Amino acid sequence: MIHARLFGAVLGALVLAGCSQGSPTTTTGASSSNAATTAPSSASASSPAAAVPAKFAGGGVKISLVRQLSSGDYFEQWLAGAQAEAKALNVTLDVSSGDGNNDKQALNLEQAIGQKPDAIIVDHGFAETVQPTIKKAVAAGIPLVAYDVDPGSPEAVALTQDDHQIAGQALDALKADTGGKADVVYVYVAGFAPLDRRNETWTQFKKDNPGVKQVAQIGVVNNSTAAAVADQAKAALTANPGVKAVFAPYDEFAKGATLAIKELGLQDKVKVYGADVSTADIGVMTEPRSPWVATSAADASNVGRIAVRAAALLVAGQPVDHALKVPPALITQKQLHDGGIASVQQLTQAVPALQTPDVARVPWVAP
Repeated sequence: MIHARLFGAVLGALVLAGCSQGSPTTTTGASSSNAATTAPSSASASSPAAAVPAKFAGGGVKISLVRQLSSGDYFEQWLAGAQAEAKALNVTLDVSSGDGNNDKQALNLEQAIGQKPDAIIVDHGFAETVQPTIKKAVAAGIPLVAYDVDPGSPEAVALTQDDHQIAGQALDALKADTGGKADVVYVYVAGFAPLDRRNETWTQFKKDNPGVKQVAQIGVVNNSTAAAVADQAKAALTANPGVKAVFAPYDEFAKGATLAIKELGLQDKVKVYGADVSTADIGVMTEPRSPWVATSAADASNVGRIAVRAAALLVAGQPVDHALKVPPALITQKQLHDGGIASVQQLTQAVPALQTPDVARVPWVAP
């Protein structure tokens, strides 16, 4: 999100099952067969290296997943990975979503604490909103993993993508394609941890590359982010006819910018450099004359799996790095075309760096 994302996030139009209007929706490991097909787990049926803890063997582990947003390709893919890993670990995953409402997310987190789960995963959110409640969870002795939001507590595991590297890889591609000289429209919304980190890289990049000039900043995060960004991008591109590139470091931003460029007929003039990836994103990038030419990403479903594994390790009393970071890979339109890649499953086979089975590896399940 950003995927947040973004915090963010950030954040599309389709919503996975799991959104609630007050109380969490329960997803058991046994009911996640579709998610397992979409996002294969890092776990396998081969012999584990260590004995399975009794509570996991008996299916008694319950983890609450408290999300800020659930709409958008990134967040759907992330949830699919989390559900698949929960199934592999014989864990019950209770899923709630704030639907973009930070107060609702904080209330969902309060409710999760009251249900006394074995662990809690907080997926995105604003630090000032969730940190007070995260501290309540920690005080109650509930292990907690926070993804793409600063938990404000050293006892919690802080899981992030390497957002500085994500922005850096996309911007390196922009620089290479433009020769370091270009008017750029930038898409950004402050307050989402992954976007803020990516913004730090953008700020430094502009200082280091004075030929790259930001001529407009746009951005919005809601349940129809891509459509809203498309409207903003059309206005910005019309007002700045010399623009050569859009830096849109979240896939819903990139899809919106791509739509705007196509509607204005500027595909041969303006290119999009994004972040994050999904099967739908790959479809957009590989459309004829698509202006979205590069994106830097970690596999969202893989990150969801890692979040569940980290929570499981905490439940089992196993050591886990409290500052987990998932590295990204640069994905180009040319690479997708040349490899005939049409899905994230094909992409992860073609780019093994997107698979990170040793990050928060669970010792009783073979990778």
